[in-house]
Amino acid sequence: MQYKSMWIFAAGLVGVIVLLFYLQSPPATPGSGPAMASVIVPELSVAEKAGEEKYIANCAACHGVNGAGQEGVAPPFMHRIYAPNHHADGAFFAAVQNGVRAHHWTFGDMPAMPGVSQRDVAEIVTYIRALQRANNI
Repeated sequence: MQYKSMWIFAAGLVGVIVLLFYLQSPPATPGSGPAMASVIVPELSVAEKAGEEKYIANCAACHGVNGAGQEGVAPPFMHRIYAPNHHADGAFFAAVQNGVRAHHWTFGDMPAMPGVSQRDVAEIVTYIRALQRANNI
């Protein structure tokens, strides 16, 4: 019986060590993954350019330049999953306000973005939809 207890203790100790190592591993750094999509950027309207500025300030570090996504960091908005008929504009507002549990991709959950206003989101969505139209999404 002592051997069984010793093995259980040893297995538990190894499990704790592995967990601690995993928790101390740094997550993917925003801006560090290669782009996941090639993006055609159209000539942008004034409203779309305002959205681009908000996107760069609040989204690009994870979702990549022009919504191209980043391998190992965050998904591309230039993907059919984010087309308006699958993720309506309201999904972007909800994601910013509440965060998102990973469901289409394996990047992990997206946290809420409390510093991004509803107006900012509206401008960002205007920009993303312009890119999507130019890229047949």
